[in-house]
Amino acid sequence: MSADLVNIVYLIAASLFVLGLKGLSHPRTAVRGNMLGALGMFIAVVITLINQQIIGFEAIVGGLILGGVIGGIWAVKVPMTGMPQFVGLCNGFGGGASVLVAGAAFVEASLQAGTHAVPVQFSIATVASGMIGSVTFWGSLIAFGKLQGLVSEKAVRFPADHFLKALMLLAGLVVGVMIVMNPGVTEYYWIMIAIASILGILLVVPIGGADMPVVVALLNSYSGTAAAATGFVLSNNVLIIAGSLVGASGFILTQIMCKAMNRSLANVMFAGVGGDTGGGEAMAADEIYDGKVKSTTPEEVAMLLDSVRSVVFVPGYGLAVAQAQHAVRDLSNLLESKGLKVTFAIHPVAGRMPGHMNVLLAEADISYDKLKDMDEANTGFEQTDITIVIGANDVINPLARDSADTPLTGMPILDVDKSKTVVVIKRSLSPGFAGIANPLFAADNCLMLFADGKQAIQDLTAAVKDA
Repeated sequence: MSADLVNIVYLIAASLFVLGLKGLSHPRTAVRGNMLGALGMFIAVVITLINQQIIGFEAIVGGLILGGVIGGIWAVKVPMTGMPQFVGLCNGFGGGASVLVAGAAFVEASLQAGTHAVPVQFSIATVASGMIGSVTFWGSLIAFGKLQGLVSEKAVRFPADHFLKALMLLAGLVVGVMIVMNPGVTEYYWIMIAIASILGILLVVPIGGADMPVVVALLNSYSGTAAAATGFVLSNNVLIIAGSLVGASGFILTQIMCKAMNRSLANVMFAGVGGDTGGGEAMAADEIYDGKVKSTTPEEVAMLLDSVRSVVFVPGYGLAVAQAQHAVRDLSNLLESKGLKVTFAIHPVAGRMPGHMNVLLAEADISYDKLKDMDEANTGFEQTDITIVIGANDVINPLARDSADTPLTGMPILDVDKSKTVVVIKRSLSPGFAGIANPLFAADNCLMLFADGKQAIQDLTAAVKDA
């Protein structure tokens, strides 16, 4: 197959990647964007396998079928609550693939080192691919474990952890230089991989659950960067383009998420939040809540809704856990039929990955026009009659705004406490990912409806109909 034809097909695939990313920038076009990106990758994989004559057509078709079946099963079986950790795991697969592919190319080149000089660009790209890919793979596994509950969601810190991370980084770079200077010694590559793997674990273990949305975006950027480096190893244009797009877009998203949480990238990567809460924290929670929390019932909330004009729903991760999005849609439609103005306030880091709440509500066919981002929503809470919070905690915690010494301090929040009445649907008073109490729950204008999110909304819908 001619090189010109291959490059033309690669150009088509790269164009589909760009269009796919453009589509992913808005919930309304996200599905189409995802399909365009997948089509571009399909074309790139097929043309690469055919052009390089790596394997026969039978193996190519068999691989496509097997991969399609596995992907289809995952797409159907993985629940929306498991999507953040699934995305994190996919990031890890990308990093691991870069390590193995670059390693295989390096071993092949080292075998020829006696008769052919290994280009410096090749060696540097191999080092970058292996190091970044290893950090991505093991960091993603830890992120997956935290999100899945297999590893503690709390920030795990220990003395001199920053020194150890710096030492591992320096050691990895030193071995990387040795690889460039001695490309015929394959052992150096695997030593570097081992060091980078330890670094990947050390970088994510100290990061608590409150910062997981940023970590997922950052690891996505790492996986793209590793793929781009692997593209230079293989001299494959489409892999360079695709990796660069993923790396750049992932980094931009990381910066956006850091801004939404009022954190620097260095703080998220190295400082960690959501540390272990000891007895002092528990006592503080008792002092905040003791005798001040007011419970309510669906019937009482229905009576309040019967005399108001505006309602704002605030979805959180608890909504995803309870799969309450369709019940919320039904209640929203019912309230609108009674003449109430209904909107949804979306915090950028509600849930466990960027856009989590948007995807859930879109799944329930809730109009995009009703979804208000944090800045727009915060301008209207003072005029809102009732705000109904479903399974959210940290993103509505006033301590982030009013206190100077909490893991959430400085993170912009939804100012739901400024509403005339706040109804919080939650199973209990347990803290969120940051591990701290929420004084909103004890506020004078707050009512707590303790129940499963879906069941509570369904009971509230029935009560509104009977009111």
